[in-house]
Amino acid sequence: MVKFSKELEAQLIPEWKEAFVNYRQLKKHIKRIKLNRVSKQLQAPEETFGRSVFDSFRFITNKFCNSDNNHKQDMIQVRRKTTEESEEVYETELAQLFSEEDEVQVFFAKLDGELNKINQFYKKQETEFIERGEMLSKQLNILLDLKQILSDRHKKNPSLKPSNTGVFPHPPGQESIGESIHDNSEVSQMDEVISTLERNGLSFANSAMRVKTKKKGKPHMAIRIDIPATTPTAVTSMLWEDLVNSPIKPEYGGEFINKRKIQCAEKMIRSAFVELYKGLGLLKTYSSLNMVAFTKILKKFDKVSSQKASANYMKEVKRSHFISSDKVVRLMDEVESIFTKHFANNDRKRAMKFLRPQQPKVSHTVTFLVGLCTGCSVSLFCVYVILAHMCGIFSPSTEPAYMDAVYPVSSVFALLSLHLFMYGCNLYMWKSTRINHNFIFEFSPSTALKHRDAFLMCTTLMTTVFGAMVVHLLLRAGGFSPGQVDAIPGIIFLFFVGLLICPFDIFYRPTRFCFIRVIRNIVCSPFYKVLLVDFFMADQLTSQIPLLRHLETTGCHIFARVFKSHHPEACHSGRLYIEITYLISFLPYWWRALQCARRWFDDRDVNHLANMGKYVSAMVAAGARVTYSRQDSHLWFAIVLITSVVATFYQLYWDFFKDWGFFNPKSKNPCLRDDLILKNKCIYYMSIALNVVLRVAWVETIMHLKVGPVQTRLLDFLLASLEVIRRGHWNFYRLENEHLNNVGHFRAVKAVPLPFRDIDSDS
Repeated sequence: MVKFSKELEAQLIPEWKEAFVNYRQLKKHIKRIKLNRVSKQLQAPEETFGRSVFDSFRFITNKFCNSDNNHKQDMIQVRRKTTEESEEVYETELAQLFSEEDEVQVFFAKLDGELNKINQFYKKQETEFIERGEMLSKQLNILLDLKQILSDRHKKNPSLKPSNTGVFPHPPGQESIGESIHDNSEVSQMDEVISTLERNGLSFANSAMRVKTKKKGKPHMAIRIDIPATTPTAVTSMLWEDLVNSPIKPEYGGEFINKRKIQCAEKMIRSAFVELYKGLGLLKTYSSLNMVAFTKILKKFDKVSSQKASANYMKEVKRSHFISSDKVVRLMDEVESIFTKHFANNDRKRAMKFLRPQQPKVSHTVTFLVGLCTGCSVSLFCVYVILAHMCGIFSPSTEPAYMDAVYPVSSVFALLSLHLFMYGCNLYMWKSTRINHNFIFEFSPSTALKHRDAFLMCTTLMTTVFGAMVVHLLLRAGGFSPGQVDAIPGIIFLFFVGLLICPFDIFYRPTRFCFIRVIRNIVCSPFYKVLLVDFFMADQLTSQIPLLRHLETTGCHIFARVFKSHHPEACHSGRLYIEITYLISFLPYWWRALQCARRWFDDRDVNHLANMGKYVSAMVAAGARVTYSRQDSHLWFAIVLITSVVATFYQLYWDFFKDWGFFNPKSKNPCLRDDLILKNKCIYYMSIALNVVLRVAWVETIMHLKVGPVQTRLLDFLLASLEVIRRGHWNFYRLENEHLNNVGHFRAVKAVPLPFRDIDSDS
């Protein structure tokens, strides 16, 4: 049977862990009471000598009398008091002496503190959710009014296209958008519309309505809804809508309301309702778990003290706010009805799919396939090694051509598989330590990748690649021409590229499309709002520069062999190849630096500029190392050494102090931080040392060891693999630090920005 303490740990909300009842600490106090009671019972026989038979009779009589009085008198009295801040707190007084009075008093003092903490946290969260619900109700009313105005205007003028129908009139010369207000009746009608929207809190152009008088004295108004630029899709679609449908701006400024903006606003409000419902559900779970915890702990106290003191205390617990308040339940019912009516077309089943998404069941088929693919990949690798040895593939005569054709593609898939394996290990560790990575990355739990899925993708990829390499060797040994056989690696590469962009719902389509979307955001970094998943993925790319170089070589060979555009030797020594090598060495750091610049522009936080400096220094060091690999001179050796040492110290500082949150001088844990998820501190110290060692692995690249071509490529692959392993190791502590920041601020639900600003807040 699972202990309740472990069950509570498994079910509590990780971000609200500190707000839950401290069940373990209360159990320790009960254990102290039990130990004191046992020690006194062991001393009791020594005190029985010298007593008469009447003492035993007197003891039995008093016991029965006291038992009758216990039913009439409560052993504890729980009193409510109001503090100076008008907050209700509970204080327990012992109405009857216990044999372990001091320990019992301490226990109930701790219990009162836990009850007060839970009540205060519940009231705070309840108030925030109620205010959020009222705000969403106001936003929904605005949205419904605007949709009604759009519908009425389209009915009055059916010739207008729905996509560029403006809500409010515009000046002459834009007849396709809407006609001007020409008489007092239209002006009064527009005033009525404006007053209706203002009552709902709608803000107009720059928090004010712009009015311009023409020669004839007739007013013109330009009114605009302010939709925050939060999601790249929404921004792109609205900008495109404005460029296509309203290329001519009114001379007095302003903007009209089109259908696209209403749709974006509706999507934002719908997401906000989903997050509100999720938060209410978490608060309901918080209430029920704490109620069960109080019941369990008081039963344990009764059992240890041989008294029935829990009944009176449980009455007060049930009367406390976090149990007696029904506001959360009523608000959940209200959100369900609103969402069903306005966002699910009165289809409750469809609404519940949004509000209560079903968690996917754990399938043992995936585990079986992971084991099967692992066995197949190991077997194929062994077969490949034996065939390569038998065919003499690494002999001086066949080595260069074979390595040029096979090594780049195989290295791409091997590094990618290793990164997927490390990500699978990250997912497993995050799940084991209750780090809410789906919330941090804003992934949907129903479609997010699990660690078994990552391992399946990794093993499937390597099984396919090893199989292709075995077939490639067999065909070469069978006498097929090298030109035909060497096309196999390119075919495998194109197959996986096609699988990545495949629109059909096969092989983790949500994950594939999410990956493509994030890569798009990274490539266009300055033009998109940077989310955590965006810069987290960009950091992964900075560790996969060797993979990007192999992609360059692979693409070059495919074009050389298929399209006959150039000679394959140009893929290693041509001028264009060298220039692209510099570009690839810079690009991941450049994208990451642009993300830091965009984050500084959005947040005005100087730390983002300092972070950008780290990537600029890494960019300079990477370029210097590429140049030194082609110009072996003492000058470039000194430049590489200086730039690389500066970049390494910069990166180590940022890893430990910023990304991981270590080396806090005021921390109770030396050289670490106060809050640690892993119980063994030695793991953190070993991780610090490992990160330092792997950060200086670049030293090998400037040593220019005298080894053969095959050994050189294998050494480069080993260094690239070590960097991928370092990145996977870095990922865990980076997300642990982010999770602890969320826990410190009790962030358990996503804050969705709302499309319409309140007039009072604008003013």
